[in-house]
Amino acid sequence: MYVVLVYDVDVSRVPKVCKFLRRYLHWVQNSVFEGELRESQLEEIRWGLKQLIDADTDSIYIYRVRDAKWIDKEIMGQERSPTDAII
Repeated sequence: MYVVLVYDVDVSRVPKVCKFLRRYLHWVQNSVFEGELRESQLEEIRWGLKQLIDADTDSIYIYRVRDAKWIDKEIMGQERSPTDAII
């Protein structure tokens, strides 16, 4: 499945959350990650984020689609971190 994950966490937790998410997803913009995951990887992310965030003040949004081909992504301005693979 293809996942877009967006977070809004306290500034003190941003480095830990960002470092954790980079193990699974591609960083595309401040507080935004995306990429292909297996269901088991998504569960690992959910569990890990629960350990890192404060559910009373922070928020995580996870958008899932079956395949990246179903996303019509438009980028306006500068692309921060291209996710195209180089072969």
